[in-house]
Amino acid sequence: MADSQENQANNEKSVIRDTDDEARKLAKELIRTARFGALAALEPDTGCPLASRVAVATDLDGTPVILTSTLSGHTSAILANPACSLLVGEPGKGDPLAHPRISLFCKARRVERETEEHARLRRRYLSRNPKAELYVDFGDFSFFALDLQRASLNGGFGKAFELGKDDLLTDAADVQAWSAMESGAVDHMNEDHRDAIKLYAEVLLKAEDANWRLACLDPEGLDLVAGDRIVRLWFKERLADPARLRETLVALALQARNQD
Repeated sequence: MADSQENQANNEKSVIRDTDDEARKLAKELIRTARFGALAALEPDTGCPLASRVAVATDLDGTPVILTSTLSGHTSAILANPACSLLVGEPGKGDPLAHPRISLFCKARRVERETEEHARLRRRYLSRNPKAELYVDFGDFSFFALDLQRASLNGGFGKAFELGKDDLLTDAADVQAWSAMESGAVDHMNEDHRDAIKLYAEVLLKAEDANWRLACLDPEGLDLVAGDRIVRLWFKERLADPARLRETLVALALQARNQD
């Protein structure tokens, strides 16, 4: 009996692949490009799992962020018990189970208003979910950061990985400097360099012709949005200093023009 249980445990372990850079990048891309996810939490009164669809954005380091109302069941659930999970990854054509998805195990943390973190998350969230501007400042709405603990990545059939917090997050040591640089750079690019943004999307990423705009920047890349479409452009290397952002954006535009 003991041998049977040990063999079963070994077989389960063998299904999980060793985490490599490709798996880390796929996990981060699924999180960064998610428009929505399924949030699972426990109902305070019943203890039953409650799954709700939520709109998603990310902080500079890749922490998922949601905006919820106190009138919703999932808000009372995560306030009573912050342990929750978030499933992201949109299926495409054919078998939905053949497409990558990731389950994130998190602890929900309510973000206090009138803080630098709230202002940063509000800006980043609205850049991804602009219609939320209609209600984002209502008194019953709050931002929650879903602080990542670990994740289960399914990259498709036979591609299962277990990832830790360090595999999922991007090092953004000087958050204030990055936030200040990002805010100005996003506005500047969208106002004065839409041609470069179009090149990023349609030449470097081979995305379809659309009215692309720059939504967010972080040390590892940038997110472009056109309607309900989101694509991510990765930098060749993580930028340790936000002062390198301008030269990186210029170099990417030059690269795209040379390819065009």
